[in-house]
Amino acid sequence: MSIMITSRELRQKYLEFFASKDHKILPSASLIPENDPTVLFTTAGMHPLVPYLLGEKHPEGKRLTNIQKCIRTQDIDEVGDARHDTFFEMMGNWSLGDYFKKEAIEWSWEFLTSPKYLGLDASKLAVSVFVGEDENGIPRDEEAADIWKSLGMAEEKIVYLPRKNNWWGPAGQTGPCGPDTEMFFWKGESEFPPVGSNPGTDEDNWLEIWNDVFMQYNKSEDGQYKPLVQKNVDTGMGLERTLVTLNGFIDVFQIDTFWPLIQKIEELSGREYIENSEVTKSMRIIADHLRTATMIMGDDKQIAPSNVDRGYIVRRLVRRAIRHGRLLGIHENFCDKIAVEVIEIFKDVYSELERNQEFVMLELAKEESKFRNTIEQGMKEFEKLLNGFRIAFEKTGKNVTEISGKQAFKLFESYGFPLEMTLEMAQENSLTVDVNNFEESYKIHQGLSRAGAEQKFKGGLADHGEMSVKYHTATHLLHATLRQVLGSHVEQRGSNITAERLRFDFSHPEKMSDDQKKQVEDLINYAIQQNYKVSFAEMTVDEAKNKGAIGLFEDKYENKVKVYSVGEPDVMPSATINSQTFSKEICGGPHVEHTNIMGKFKILKEEAVSSGIRRIKAVLQ
Repeated sequence: MSIMITSRELRQKYLEFFASKDHKILPSASLIPENDPTVLFTTAGMHPLVPYLLGEKHPEGKRLTNIQKCIRTQDIDEVGDARHDTFFEMMGNWSLGDYFKKEAIEWSWEFLTSPKYLGLDASKLAVSVFVGEDENGIPRDEEAADIWKSLGMAEEKIVYLPRKNNWWGPAGQTGPCGPDTEMFFWKGESEFPPVGSNPGTDEDNWLEIWNDVFMQYNKSEDGQYKPLVQKNVDTGMGLERTLVTLNGFIDVFQIDTFWPLIQKIEELSGREYIENSEVTKSMRIIADHLRTATMIMGDDKQIAPSNVDRGYIVRRLVRRAIRHGRLLGIHENFCDKIAVEVIEIFKDVYSELERNQEFVMLELAKEESKFRNTIEQGMKEFEKLLNGFRIAFEKTGKNVTEISGKQAFKLFESYGFPLEMTLEMAQENSLTVDVNNFEESYKIHQGLSRAGAEQKFKGGLADHGEMSVKYHTATHLLHATLRQVLGSHVEQRGSNITAERLRFDFSHPEKMSDDQKKQVEDLINYAIQQNYKVSFAEMTVDEAKNKGAIGLFEDKYENKVKVYSVGEPDVMPSATINSQTFSKEICGGPHVEHTNIMGKFKILKEEAVSSGIRRIKAVLQ
């Protein structure tokens, strides 16, 4: 299989192009978003930049570009066809109140069609723009259409589409939003698109490859769309989809960040990828799920398989991959062998994978061994259910078509079957599952039911309301205090903030004592009562390290960062943090200006999340 352009070449071309347009290149942010309760994972390139899209000043300026690691878990059940994947890389560029539609569209066209970059045939491109909404006072986007025409785009290839196609945001009820323009490439059987064919009339033969979002409005609480003072551009181009287009593939699993995994699965199973549809589907699921699980576990936040939140997604991915390995005849442990291939593919791009390889290998081996110890009996129990249904039909003529919630819960409780596995196996046998009754049997089902999971896994902007900002500052005080009370081994492993509470995950090998929890509360409340000033400075990562700032440092991170400090050196009590300030941490903001408005800090609960990871839930009273 010949490859015309590799993932490495595409990343390099994209970043070089926007660097030539005075964009600063940023590293990919973590897959684990900071302080955003609406999502479990980073779902888009703009996600880590939310504070800056809302007006915070970015230390690297107004023009930014990067390749961002992303995960969309709502696609898990779709994986197995030729195009769906759960982990993907998003190439993006942003203008924070700098250039707008003209430059964004012209540069998109240049990158797509210039022989120096992608060199796509312009006659195979079409675009869509926003049709407008008179009822909301939003005009048809003739500005974007005119720019496309000025570049040579034929008028019949510019289609005006409604909100569901060409509008972004707001993520919540209010906030920044605006029209977008999308670019499509012809993938039909004919060499060129027929006259009059466009994405509005022939969606099956046009593949979306790029999206330029123009954040030019703010939706207010009364539903009005008012022009933003800071107009932003947010663009996204999926690396995998673009590689499929450029190489003329019909299958995303043929690209060079997937194909070595398929080859390894062929070697382990003794089966061929193109053998039949079921073999192909199982290989795709294994490759996708273990690629995604490895990227999550190999993140510097080190998410291990568990029964809650992100850890549950990892467990679900790994166990589904194991089951499809069984369908291919792989009965020995194999997940770590695929993970090694994933790390080899990505280690030069995302150095954290090699840094965390030992953790990934250990946790995968533990999870696979644990699951294999129970899955055999679970499969037998499932077969007993099916056999019971057959016997009932033979005796009474009554055809049982549904697995009860209690039966599904027994499979979960006794044999470690995730609900999704029972649902999948039921579907394969033309059965349904009483999910509502399952949830009644399983009282602590957060994140488990598909309906609940889909709601939680949707993207969204973090809440920047007053209480959330207070809790954001409180996490900094908590992080610093835990390191003082428990030791410098403490590192943040995740943070989830709402307007009602904070949740903070951190590395620590054992349960905190009541005395340790009281020390943490007392130190934080002391800092709040002292009314310390909260300020930030922009500096390089090396400068931040030298000044004692905490945060996850990436080897490749050479850009400037914001370092937020709480406290002043001349008022620091010796009983608190052994540094010049109470807290000093790399962060994008936002924070309170002084601590005394925060209220009293109270720990509600301290518990285990997974091996070596603890969690604190706390409130400000």
